[in-house]
Amino acid sequence: MNEILVVAGMSGAGRSTVSAALEDAAWSVIDNLPLELITRVSELASPGGAESTGLAFIVGRSGGLDPEHLLRTIAELRQQGFAARLLFLDAPDDVLVSRFEGNRRRHPVSASSVVNAIQGERNLLRPLMESADLNIDTGALNTNQLRRRIAELFNSIPSGSMRINIMSFGYSNGIPRDADVVMDCRFLPNPHWVEELRAHTGLESEVSEYVVSHADAQRFLTDVVGMLNWQIPVFAKEGKTYFSVAFGCTGGKHRSVAIAEEIATRLGGGVTVFHRDVERS
Repeated sequence: MNEILVVAGMSGAGRSTVSAALEDAAWSVIDNLPLELITRVSELASPGGAESTGLAFIVGRSGGLDPEHLLRTIAELRQQGFAARLLFLDAPDDVLVSRFEGNRRRHPVSASSVVNAIQGERNLLRPLMESADLNIDTGALNTNQLRRRIAELFNSIPSGSMRINIMSFGYSNGIPRDADVVMDCRFLPNPHWVEELRAHTGLESEVSEYVVSHADAQRFLTDVVGMLNWQIPVFAKEGKTYFSVAFGCTGGKHRSVAIAEEIATRLGGGVTVFHRDVERS
């Protein structure tokens, strides 16, 4: 077991869901371990962890997390030869407020209000957000969508390889804040206005063929794949371990879905695909 994932993030951003999803993906998950013990536990777990995908530490659930200490710990793990990565979970402030008010939980950061507590925690954790190998914005994701995205990102992908995620989304539901590159597909003919295609999605052949066969789509696909084929290795050489490209259309049901699937196919192996809004429309 050489793969180590440290999961941190804003309170209410989904660490419990991520923990369960990682366990489902055959990760060994340890929750709220003191930072002083992470390196030692990693050393003990390494020799006998062949049946596990990797070892994940969920940190900071009780508040009081020291970001600088955590970053030093991750640096120590890397110096010892572990493929240690930091995943940071985030969501917009209004979403976090709604989640805390909805379940009436007390925010772990003491403050005069939930809003002030969230802002204080955000300021505290900023070094982790800026240093993370992967940031996931859970604001637009329900529990099942978040579990599915974690499974797609962390299941059956070789340790140490660069992880490429292709995402589709609808502009009507907001631009994903965690994408490295965002591409607009709204210039393509919209299957929504074709009566026999409207109820279908870009995952179905009739819609996919309608979108992808268009001359503008073919040129777009060729140009984007060409760009990514030289850009991805350059990012990998610079040490980037996760790369996310998002394709958007109006509702996230037809054009962006079909294009995302086609891009993933053309890029080849080691690519995961996530359709954020295909079930919303």
